[in-house]
Amino acid sequence: MVTMQDVAERAGVTKQTVSNVIRGRGAVSLPTAARVRAAIEELGYTPNLVARSLATGATRTVGLFVPTVTGSFYADIVEEVEDVLDANGYHLLLCTTRLDGERAKRHLAGLTSRSVDALLIAGDRDLIDHLPLLAEAAFPVALCAWETDAPDRFPVVTIDYERAGFLAGRHLRELGHERVAVLASPDHAPRVAGFRRAFTADGLTVPDGAVHLASEPTPAGGFAAATAALTADPRTTALFATHDVLALGALEAARAAGRSVPYDLSIVGHDDNPEVGVARPALTSVAIPKREMAREAVELLLRALTKSGVPTNSMHLLRPELVVRDSTAPVGCAPADGP
Repeated sequence: MVTMQDVAERAGVTKQTVSNVIRGRGAVSLPTAARVRAAIEELGYTPNLVARSLATGATRTVGLFVPTVTGSFYADIVEEVEDVLDANGYHLLLCTTRLDGERAKRHLAGLTSRSVDALLIAGDRDLIDHLPLLAEAAFPVALCAWETDAPDRFPVVTIDYERAGFLAGRHLRELGHERVAVLASPDHAPRVAGFRRAFTADGLTVPDGAVHLASEPTPAGGFAAATAALTADPRTTALFATHDVLALGALEAARAAGRSVPYDLSIVGHDDNPEVGVARPALTSVAIPKREMAREAVELLLRALTKSGVPTNSMHLLRPELVVRDSTAPVGCAPADGP
């Protein structure tokens, strides 16, 4: 195995100089640094990261918690975090909760004793009750994609979810819809509140009976919730789904009920995941800047590490945007070849 001493001898410098070049520290002239890097390349030297972490107390590893990586939402977050870390010479330690609170607790408790330099928690499902485990964490912690009330001691980079719901509601109001229903996950209260606010502004209400909770965040859950909504009020002219995946199920439920989308039923989703653009009809959705959110959150942690301090408590809200496609239309709109 090639050692740091081998590199030092090849470059004609000391081991400390090689270490300074690898770590980017100390005053090393450009010609000397170039000789060291050339020796590293020629010998195929790979730094011993474990030994370095023991010597410096830093692993250049950042932990990331996500509920799952099966969907594009969290997969995009993981990719963006990994890209930013890689560009800055850090490594990623990924943990998934799999929507299992006990699994989340075990991972979180174990992570506090592992060698990570910082921790990013994406998504508030399964973890919010276990955050006290991080009260004594010696490393910076940040939260992103957070929709429920966040603990005061952690900085948060997230989406203005209430505004996202408002954008969906405002779009349907501008199309003349009054009898609407919501297909929601239980933890999406801000999205539902924003949607209702858009109707309240026009003196209309979205009653509790028009909000149908999905049993699971899947197309099957969306299908069941949409079927319940259309059965409860057959005169419903529009649906807002707080997940794109629920909206995809709603498209199937509309077909099963003999409802034409968008001509006698408009559907709006949330997240603007890639699959909504190839749905039939293509789905109108509220786009959220998830990669920007992930990038800003991990850069916040890296700044904290560079300055050797925990980031100050703060809330960074990123703004969503509505992307209009083919699944929404004015009330009473007929196909181009219709009567």
